[in-house]
Amino acid sequence: MDDVVQEVFIVIHAKLDGLENPEALRSFIYGVVRRTVSTHRRAQRARPVTGLTTSVGPQAVSHSSSPLEQAEANAELQLLAKLLDELDEPKREMFALVELEELTVPEAAELLEIPLNTAYSRLRLARQAFEAALSRHHARTREGSR
Repeated sequence: MDDVVQEVFIVIHAKLDGLENPEALRSFIYGVVRRTVSTHRRAQRARPVTGLTTSVGPQAVSHSSSPLEQAEANAELQLLAKLLDELDEPKREMFALVELEELTVPEAAELLEIPLNTAYSRLRLARQAFEAALSRHHARTREGSR
């Protein structure tokens, strides 16, 4: 993880002077992170992986909260990660950019280099798939508590 973060900072530092549109800094940084992580994941697939950890885990929770609050937040983050894993990559990416990163749909479309109508369609389908996955989870939870 540290190597990937360092690689991101190196790329951003090297390309920051050439940034044509300073208002698009957020999109620029996301694009660098996206490509760097993608390259890292491809490299990791070629090697056997041990001790897998997700990017959404206990380390993402603040230590200033109580243990109960941390446990609840961890459970919510794990559920979110599980539900997002049920989406295919293009939908998950669009959903994360708009719903989690709070980009506008036009910003996300530009960042992903897709037509605006495709972005809106992908987001609509991603929201529907996410809601369906959440409903299935709630149904399983209710059945398990009987």
